[in-house]
Amino acid sequence: MVARAAGHTGPMARDPLPLAAATERPRPLLRAAGLAAVTVIGAWMGLLVVGSVHASVGPMDTRMALRPSFTGGTEINVSPLGALELRSHHAPLRLDVDVDRLDPVRSAALVDHPERLSGLQEEVAGDVVRSTRDLAVRSCAAVVFGATALGLAVYRRPRRALAAGGLALGLLAASGGAAYVTWNPDSVLEPRYTGLLSSAPSVVGNARSIVSDFDVYQRELARLVTNVTQLYEATSTLPAYRPDPTTMRVLHVSDIHLNPAAWHIVQSLVRQYKIDVIIDTGDTMDHGTAAENGFLEPVSDLGAPYVWVRGNHDSATTQRHLSGRKGVHVVDGGRTVTVEGLRIAGIGDPQFTPDRSAAVAGDAAEHRAGRELAAAIRDRKAEGGPVDIAVAHNPLAARETDGTVPLALTGHVHHRRTEVLPGGTRLMTEGSTGGSGLRAVDDAEPDTVQASVLYLDRGTRRLQAWDEIDLGGLGLAKAEVSRHLPAENRPGATPAPTAP
Repeated sequence: MVARAAGHTGPMARDPLPLAAATERPRPLLRAAGLAAVTVIGAWMGLLVVGSVHASVGPMDTRMALRPSFTGGTEINVSPLGALELRSHHAPLRLDVDVDRLDPVRSAALVDHPERLSGLQEEVAGDVVRSTRDLAVRSCAAVVFGATALGLAVYRRPRRALAAGGLALGLLAASGGAAYVTWNPDSVLEPRYTGLLSSAPSVVGNARSIVSDFDVYQRELARLVTNVTQLYEATSTLPAYRPDPTTMRVLHVSDIHLNPAAWHIVQSLVRQYKIDVIIDTGDTMDHGTAAENGFLEPVSDLGAPYVWVRGNHDSATTQRHLSGRKGVHVVDGGRTVTVEGLRIAGIGDPQFTPDRSAAVAGDAAEHRAGRELAAAIRDRKAEGGPVDIAVAHNPLAARETDGTVPLALTGHVHHRRTEVLPGGTRLMTEGSTGGSGLRAVDDAEPDTVQASVLYLDRGTRRLQAWDEIDLGGLGLAKAEVSRHLPAENRPGATPAPTAP
C-alpha cells in the first residue's frame, strides 16, 4: 500500500510542471514589451533631464535638445517673439533650438565691423555642426543613463538594466539614421512662423529676393540685430524689406460670410504686405439680401483694387450693389478684367443656395459653369490676350479651366488646399477669411481665419511664392504664416514652361 501510494504520488508531483510551463509561454512577450516600455520612458526622461546643450551660434546663445516626436522637424523658439518651424526631417525625434539671448559683445562686434558679415554664414554653419555633434554625444549618454537608471529601479537586475540602456542607444541611433536619410536642406525656404514672428515675411521680403540678393538681406539682418531690444514693440511697423521690382502681390480672400472683423484683417494685410490687388472668391454674404448690402461699405477703402466673383451665398442683388462701388471689379460669365496689368477672368456660382424655393442644381451646374469659363478663356487667348488668373467660387468649376490658364483661385469649402492639375494649372482653394462667419460659434473651437498672399512676377505674371496666413478664430490670439515656393522656383530648379 505504501509502495502504491508512493508510485501514485510520483506522477502527480510531476503533472503541475507542464501546466506551469504552459502558463509561462506568453511571458517572454510580456517581458519584451515591458523592457521596451522601460527603454522608451527611461530614454525620454534622460533626454528631458540631461539631453540638452548650450551653444553659441553666431551672435546668439542657444539651447539645443532632441525631443520625441511623431513628425520630426526642427523648431526654433525666439522668446518672446514666437517660433520658426522647419520640416527638416522625418524621424521620431524633433530638434528644439531655444534662442536664449543675443550676446551684446558679439552683436556689437558685427555692428562695428560690418566686414565680418561676409564670414558670418560660414561661422554659423561651423557653430551648428559643432553644436550638433556635442548634442549627439550628450543625447547618447542621456538615453543610456535614463534607460539604465529606470531599468535598475524597475527590475533591480544589472543585466536587464544594461539591456534597456543598450536598446535605448540602438533606438536613438536608428532615429538619427532616419533623420539623416530624410534630411531636407531646402526646408529653410518654406518655414512656418508663429507668434509675432508671423510678420517675418513682410520684414524679410519675398523668397526670390532672399535667394538672389543675400548681401542686402545680411545688411538688413545686421540692422535687426542692433534693434533687437525694440523689435517686440515695433514688429508690426518695421519697414518691409525692399521687394523685387518685378514682384506683384495679390491677396486672396474668400468666404467672409458677414464677419465684420474680416475687413480689418484685410486692411491690415494690404498695408503690411503692400498688396497690389485683392481677389475675393465669393460667399462674402450669408443670405444675399438687400439688408446685408451695408456690410459691403468698406470694400472701396481697403487700399487696393478689389476683384470679386459671386458665391452660392451671394445673390444677384449683392452683385449689382458691388458692381456700382468704386474700386470694385466684378467678374462673371467669363468676363476678363485687367487690374494692375493682371488679366483675371471669372464666372459667378450658378447656384444661390439660400433661396429655399429653388431646387439645388448640384455639381453638374458647377461643371457647366466651369466649361463656360474655360471656353471664354480660350477665346480670349485666341484674340491675343491670354488670361493670367481664373476665378470661381466652387473648385469643381475651376477644375474645368485646367490647361487654359496658369493659376485658378477658388473658395467654398472653408479649408485651404493647393494642387497642380494634370493640364498644368495650379488650383489654389482658400479657406474662410471670415472664420466661417457666425456659424463658427457653433463649434467647440472657433474656425481659423485664413488668407493668402501670392507673389507674381510682374513681367510674366507667373507665381513666384505664396504665404499662407492663419489667424486664431473668435477670441484666439494666434498667428501663423507659412512660406511656400512652386517647385520650379526653387534654387537650381528648371525654369517653368510657357503658361497654358
